Amino acid sequence: MIRKLRKKFIAAAIAAVFLVLLVLIGAMNVLNFRSLTVQADETLQILSDNRGSFPRQMFREQDRPTEPDFPADAPVPPEGEGRGDFFDQRRGGSGELAYQSRYFTAWFDESGGLQRVNLDNLASLSENEAKALAESVYAGGRTKGFSGDYRYRRTACEGETMLLLLNCERELSTFRSFLTASIGISLAGTLAVFLLLLLFSGRIVRPIAESYEKQKRFITDAGHELKTPITIIRADADVLENELEGENEWIGDIRRQTQRLTELTGDLIYLSKMEEENPALQMQEFSLSELVDETAQSFQALALTKNRDFAASVAPDLLIRGDEKALAKLVSILLDNAMKYSPEGGCVRLTLEQSGKTARLRVKNDSAPMEPGNADRLFERFAREDRSRNSESGGFGLGLAIAKAVTEAHKGKIHAESEDGLSLTVTAELPLA
Repeated sequence: MIRKLRKKFIAAAIAAVFLVLLVLIGAMNVLNFRSLTVQADETLQILSDNRGSFPRQMFREQDRPTEPDFPADAPVPPEGEGRGDFFDQRRGGSGELAYQSRYFTAWFDESGGLQRVNLDNLASLSENEAKALAESVYAGGRTKGFSGDYRYRRTACEGETMLLLLNCERELSTFRSFLTASIGISLAGTLAVFLLLLLFSGRIVRPIAESYEKQKRFITDAGHELKTPITIIRADADVLENELEGENEWIGDIRRQTQRLTELTGDLIYLSKMEEENPALQMQEFSLSELVDETAQSFQALALTKNRDFAASVAPDLLIRGDEKALAKLVSILLDNAMKYSPEGGCVRLTLEQSGKTARLRVKNDSAPMEPGNADRLFERFAREDRSRNSESGGFGLGLAIAKAVTEAHKGKIHAESEDGLSLTVTAELPLA
């Protein structure tokens, strides 16, 4: 139990750290990519507004085109302002934009035919490569987006369609480098937290482990200590019965209650032993099919006595490695629980089948109305399926807790479910030999 608690603690802590890092790294990279996209779109907007080139004001005076190639209504910076002020007003960026940007333009007629491309501001593509890229982007039909390392924008212009493709290779490379680095740092951080948790989780759960060990030791010691007075009470009852020379109602009640106490202490001690880290089991290979079949046959008479409709279906030749006595107790507990808590005339069904590399033991019984989807609580100590019938059933609520401990001691899994609220199905899965 403590080992499982430690694993769950480490898993929960790692999941929390991973989730926080995922959100943080994801948010940073999304914002980084969005900033890259916005800057590229704003650059393309400037080019689109000026028919595929930057405004003359963004160039040094000696580099300005001799003929204006921007709209007449384009904003002109006031006299005396620097050449970068125009760009700063439009985009809040650097005055070097016109010299840093690498792009090309492609013109298409109304029928979608490529008329010409302008590669004056790009050297990384040949004319044929630029035409192929432009035609591919145009065929996609989107107004803007990414095609490889190029951000593009489509603009209608005087009966033609102008396609602008801006090279974002450097920006995307920086983005990818940051993404890779952030993922690597996150994984390294998660691994570091995992190693630290492995190192310190033992100390964290130590108080719980000590408390749990004290509880188990108390149950075991108390169980052993109770055996002596119970034995004495039973012996005294025998003496009284002999002296009174016959049965007596009060002596019979003493016998019944001492028997219940004996069974209760035995169950508590057995449960405590099964929940140990390494329970002492006599492991051997045997036929689980034969064990289940023999146990089911022994319950046929009880089913007739209690007026239960009982049937068993057991797959043959299923071999398992385990403690035969413990697994026999598991099957008996499940059947006894089903017989006790099924109503008069109710159905009890036992099946044993192979599922992959496991043997699946399932016991289903009709039951009093219960809350669907909350049946696993029955594996808790002293839990009852039907609290109104406690005195009639005579159980202590430890049966399914013992069944769970036996199953987990054999590296198996057990769970209960009530799909309709009127039946209970307990399924134990045990690894085959």
